[in-house]
Amino acid sequence: MTVSYTAQVATCHRFGCFWKLLGRWRASIYKIIWADLLVFLIAFYAMALLYRTVLDDPTKLIFDDLVEYCRSYGGMIPLSFVLGFYVAIIVGRWWSQYITVPWPDPLAVYVSALVRGQDDHGRLMRRTIMRYVCLSLTMVLTMISPVIKRRFPTYDYLVEAGLLNKNEALIISKMDEKFPKHYKYWMPLMWASSIMTRARKEGRIWDDFSLKSMIDELNKFRGDCNMLTHYDMISVPLVYTQVVTLAVYTYFLAAIFGHQYINKVDCNIVNYYFPVFSTLEFFFFVGWLKVAETLICPFGDDDDDFELNWVIDRNLQVSYLIVDEMHNDHPTLVRDQYWDEVFPNELPYADESQRHAPPEASTAKLDLSKITSSLLPKQTPTTTSELDFTEFDGEDGDGDDGRELRIKFASRRFDIHVSSSSISFFDLNNLEPDNFPDEGDEEEQFFELPPTRETSKDDFDRLKEERERERHARQLQHATITFDLLKGELTNLSESGHLLPSNSPKSTAPPSELTDKSKMDDEVQTSKSFINERK
Repeated sequence: MTVSYTAQVATCHRFGCFWKLLGRWRASIYKIIWADLLVFLIAFYAMALLYRTVLDDPTKLIFDDLVEYCRSYGGMIPLSFVLGFYVAIIVGRWWSQYITVPWPDPLAVYVSALVRGQDDHGRLMRRTIMRYVCLSLTMVLTMISPVIKRRFPTYDYLVEAGLLNKNEALIISKMDEKFPKHYKYWMPLMWASSIMTRARKEGRIWDDFSLKSMIDELNKFRGDCNMLTHYDMISVPLVYTQVVTLAVYTYFLAAIFGHQYINKVDCNIVNYYFPVFSTLEFFFFVGWLKVAETLICPFGDDDDDFELNWVIDRNLQVSYLIVDEMHNDHPTLVRDQYWDEVFPNELPYADESQRHAPPEASTAKLDLSKITSSLLPKQTPTTTSELDFTEFDGEDGDGDDGRELRIKFASRRFDIHVSSSSISFFDLNNLEPDNFPDEGDEEEQFFELPPTRETSKDDFDRLKEERERERHARQLQHATITFDLLKGELTNLSESGHLLPSNSPKSTAPPSELTDKSKMDDEVQTSKSFINERK
């Protein structure tokens, strides 16, 4: 698991806070470099003893030439550039792999909120969906992490852990036998999507948009799982890794000879006892290379690798907690302590000495003394001392000085199609019931609303009046149609002999029919009155 030291460096004071980290051993540079450094120092002192005790004078001259050659040309290796660029790629890839590891929490919230039902079947649906999601991620991690593969070497261990049922393991095993070339981590996700679709058909998911939201989140989870397999299959190009490794170790192989103390005037006596700067150089550059080796695959057993076993356990536990224990549950709604104040002016502190002034803007203390009135732009004189544009005087034409923003609407022509039983041509200013068309006139007619007169009111008010007149016209048209229908009914009843004048001595109509006639007469009178009022 990645070693965290954030708490130790939360506050930096005096000489810094990194000094307290130098003594740590776990995940430290000393732990990963000590063996290589020991080999380097042994080789360095072996060459030094060989030069000082074994070689004769002619051979020492050859050794001196070798030292001069390595010292002159060893610096031509672009170690800083090659190694720095490589480590930058590895660190970026390491962080990208971490943020790619999917978490089931967003999908669990969707499932808990959208898959309704307090019965056992609804609970079973929610728990099974999240179990399939956690199972899919675990199957991916067994493909890319040796740690997880040792924990779950076969499907039987997944069954024992509760991530898989025996019948589900049998289905996946049969699929592996039938299609052995492809991994089956996506199968649980397909089962989860089928359960979501079934819940929609059963009405446990209210609408299609909710189902789409869940499917989208599930597909996003699948995409992250797929990306983890891509990181496992596609590594940093091997040639680049080889170049970096050869550059580092070739440089320090040359340094074993090039940094030796020889019998010359320009040689520093310090290297006779201990190669201080050679050791520091080895410490930094080889340590840089070891960092890249540690981070290139963060799913292993290194100190800075991800704790994936904890991730698997945590995902299943939290998923069940969200969709089952916390499903459709929340604390009692109560008023907060600032209910009457709307919002708090100040929040309390456990230690009032920690209260500080609010942050200021960058220009709050800007010196503006050099800006004088002579540099200000000249103001155009106005007839009034102050203009208040919040007043909307002159809306009806009074006091209009041209500063208003007016909205111009395009003129509209309304042609209303009417049948023979409706209005043929009429004038809104001269509307009489006697002007209605005859029943026998079957020719379809059109009428046109008269154009509005130009008034002092703005276009919005005129448009409002036109809309109101159109509404009145429609109401008149409906009343006319009702009048025609009633008139037709009365005519039909009169022709059939059911309705006779009330002063006829031979009237034999039953009382119910006479009552119906009076009701119809009242409706006709009501329609005529309505038309006269609208006129």
